Amino acid sequence: MGNSKSLKIEDQICFPLYVLAKEITGLYRPFLDELDITYSQYLVMMILWENEGLAVNCIGEKLYLDSGTLTPLLKRLESKGFILRKRKKEDERVVEVFMTESGKALQQKAAKIPEKIYRKIDATPTEWTELQESAKKILSKIEK
Repeated sequence: MGNSKSLKIEDQICFPLYVLAKEITGLYRPFLDELDITYSQYLVMMILWENEGLAVNCIGEKLYLDSGTLTPLLKRLESKGFILRKRKKEDERVVEVFMTESGKALQQKAAKIPEKIYRKIDATPTEWTELQESAKKILSKIEK
C-alpha cells in the first residue's frame, strides 16, 4: 500500500479517530466548565473515584500519561482543593493521591455527565458498545 493514495487524509485511520476524540472531548467541555475542571482532570478524578489512594505512577499507567503530564494536572486539582498528594510512609519516593471532601462531592455533580453525553450524541446502546469494544480491541493490539 505504498502509493500516493495511502497518503490521502480520508484514507487514514488516525484522522477520523483524532477528530472523533476531539469532538467528543469538546462535548464534555460545557459540563466540565460548570465543575471547574478540564477533561484531563475529569479523567484523573474518575480514576480516583474508583480507587482512592493510588500512587501517581499507577494513575499515569491507567490514563497512559507520563509523570511530566500528570504532575501538573495533579497540582492543579490539589490547588482547587479536590485532591491531596501524600508521600507514602513506607517509601517516600511514592506519592499517593487522595480525594478531599470537595473531591468526593464533585463525584455527585459529575455523575450526571455521562447521560448528558449519551443524549447529545444520540447513538444506540449497541453502537456505543460496538465502538467501545472495537477501540479496546485495537488498543490491546497496539499495547502488545
